[in-house]
Amino acid sequence: MARTVHYIGFRGDEYTRAYHLFGGPAMIHRVNDIRTQSEIGDEDLAIYANKEREDRVRDIPGPCVTGPGWDRP
Repeated sequence: MARTVHYIGFRGDEYTRAYHLFGGPAMIHRVNDIRTQSEIGDEDLAIYANKEREDRVRDIPGPCVTGPGWDRP
């Protein structure tokens, strides 16, 4: 199965810059929550932006911006 890049906490132009560095296919998550963590597989790559951190996981799930297969900035 292909590696998915999870962009967590990206809000604007920083996503475009990160996408050029890390590529896709991509999933964009507004926050680092329990659903985000459940969707990140062992082979996936998680990129954090702004105030989101790997060690801080929110209990209440937030909406994702896009789902699997969306691979263009």
